[in-house]
Formats: sequence, C-alpha cells, structure tokens
Amino acid sequence: MSHKPTLTDSLQFPAESKVPGALLGIGAIGLIATAIGYFLDADQFFFSYLVSFTFFSGIALSALIMVMLHHITNSSWGVVFRRISETFTANIWIWAIFIIPILFGIHNLYHWSHPELLEYGTEEYDKIVAGKSPFLNSTFFIIRQVIYFAIWGFLGYKLHKVSVQMDKTNDWGLTSLLRNISAPGILLFAFTVAFAGFDWLMSLDPHWFSTMFGVYFFSINFQAFWPVMILLVFFLHKQGLLTNTIRQVHIYDLGAWFFAFTVFYAYIAFSQFLLIYYANLPEETIWYYHRMEGGWQYLLYGSLIFRFAVPFLVLLNREAKKNRTILGAVSIMVLIVHFAEIYWIAMPTLYDHGLSFSWMDVTAFIGLGGIFFGLFFYKFKQNDMIPKNDPKLEDCLSKSYHQ
Repeated sequence: MSHKPTLTDSLQFPAESKVPGALLGIGAIGLIATAIGYFLDADQFFFSYLVSFTFFSGIALSALIMVMLHHITNSSWGVVFRRISETFTANIWIWAIFIIPILFGIHNLYHWSHPELLEYGTEEYDKIVAGKSPFLNSTFFIIRQVIYFAIWGFLGYKLHKVSVQMDKTNDWGLTSLLRNISAPGILLFAFTVAFAGFDWLMSLDPHWFSTMFGVYFFSINFQAFWPVMILLVFFLHKQGLLTNTIRQVHIYDLGAWFFAFTVFYAYIAFSQFLLIYYANLPEETIWYYHRMEGGWQYLLYGSLIFRFAVPFLVLLNREAKKNRTILGAVSIMVLIVHFAEIYWIAMPTLYDHGLSFSWMDVTAFIGLGGIFFGLFFYKFKQNDMIPKNDPKLEDCLSKSYHQ
C-alpha cells in the first residue's frame, strides 16, 4: 500500500478572492480603450493587438508543452507546479476567441492578403507573394488557426480534466491515459507551434523566410514561461498559499530551468542570425538590416544584454537561483524584454521609418493580460492547486538539494 504524502497547506485558492474579477475588469477596460484606438488608427490597433496576443499565447503554449513533457517523462520534480501549467492549458479553447480580431485584421497586418499583388501584368504584381499564395491566402490562414486552436484546446482541456479527475478518484491508472495523450500531442504541438510562428510573425514580411523561425518562436516563448511560473509562485506565497508545499528546493528548480532555457534561447537566436549572416543572401539579410537601424537596433542590443547576458551571468551562480529577490528581478526583466523582442519582430513592418511606440501597445497588453490572467485565476480556484493524488507527489515533496 502506497504511502500518502502529508500536505499541511490548504490546497484551495480562496473562493472569496477578488483577484479574478479585478483582473477581468482591468482587462475589459484595456480592451475597450484599445478598441477605441481602432477608429483612430486601424493598422496600429491590429499590430499592437497582435504583439500582445502573441505574448500571452506563448505562455499558454509553453505551459502545454511543459505538461506533456512532464507526463511523457514520468518526472516528479515539477508535480507541485503542474496544476499551474494545467490551468493555463485548460483555458486555451477559451483564449482562441481572442484571435478573432487578428482574422478580421488580415488585410491590415499581412501584405500577402492584398489581391492586387497576385494579378499578373499589373504594376502591383509581386512574383514572390504570388508564388507563396497557395499557402499564404486568407482562407487557408483562417483554416490553419482553427486547426491550431482545436488541437491545442483539446490537448489542454483533456490533460487538465484527467488530472483533476485523478484528484477526485485517486485512480493512478489515469497516468497512462495522460501519457497516451501527451505522446502524440508533443508531435502535433511541434508542428502547429512552428506554423503558428510562421503565420503570426514571419509572414508579416512575406519576402523573408527562415527555416529556423519555428524553433526560434518556441525558444523565445519557452524562456519567458519560467519567469511567469516563478512570479506566480511568489504571488501565491505572498498570499500565504502553498508555502509548505512549494519549498525553496522547488523554486531552485524553476531557476535552473530558467537558466537552461536562457542558454537555449541564445543558441537558437544566434544560430538563426549566424546562418543568415553567413549566407549573405539579400532576401534574407534585409529583414535583419531593417531591424538594425532607425532605433530598432536598441531593442536588439537590449535582448542580447538583458535577455541573455545578464540572466546568464546572474543565474550561473547557484545561490542566485535560491534568492527570491534576484529571481524576481531577473524574471520581470526578461518578461519586459520578451515583449520588446516580439515588438522588434513585428513592428518594423508597420514602422518602416524607425522605432516608434503607441499608447495602444500599452492598452492592448493590459487588456489581453488582464483577461488572460483573470481566466487563469478563475479556473485555478475551482480545483486543488496541486494534483494531490499524483503518484509522483511524494517524491516531489521529499525532494532535497543535490550537493
């Protein structure tokens, strides 16, 4: 008979908490303000919306792959965090609603959607865009988004539902079902996330392409996922929740993963740049050229310094991964630079004259962020905050530092 781990914390997020309602209210205000901006500058509205939508979608998608990796490897280290990730994934099918404005803004966002570019013999005819039109066309673009979110939404909903079911039934046989969902899910995830990166960001400039952009898109989002997890754990602890369940050793693990994927991000980002630089093909290098002038280069240098160099040097120290102040500060810094990097990828398409910002960048971020985390906490408080009957929970709770 297995030994049931001792849990001394309350596992319920306070039902009376006003956090979900406050976040949803803030989000609604932000989205309303951004919607007003549509009537002032439609192009700016759609680009600002796309950047923030990509930012928060990346968090949910990173949570999804983390849950599936956890199940497929049968690991124990992250059991106490898994319900946080599962909650993000459980809301993906709802979050899909927020891609609708992007679908309405295809013409404003994506140059390839202009039909005059496909009319051979006209002044506007674009041979490159016409050659890519079987893939880059509005109808197929919309179909692909439906497929992406159908796959992600199903995986996220099912993984969360089965995990909660195991809480209630104590049926450890459900771990096999979770693995059976995750194994093909990882393969589907790899393809769909890569193509989502192509669709949302890379196709903003249909003349440019990078065979590494899919994994680059994944790397920037997955690195940013760990700061979100760290800050959420700190928030829960500040509220007096799970203080004896998620201990310092578990927070150290988050810091270690954060450090690891900081290196991974830098490797992928530099590899993409190096391959394009070495090949020196005009149709490839022009994308970087436009992003290394007109003030955009400062965002690039900022990513190099504050997304790689500083986190790498700071988190290289073992003790820094245990220091909550340092982890919190580095996490906030990386999330800010993550937004700036997505901005650096997308916005030069709109601002070809140089670096520029709009108040809609802020309101879109507040609006979508409020809704995203409001939905998270609304769902989070409906179930136990950790998978209390997971067979690996005891190993996770008894974890200690490796000396």
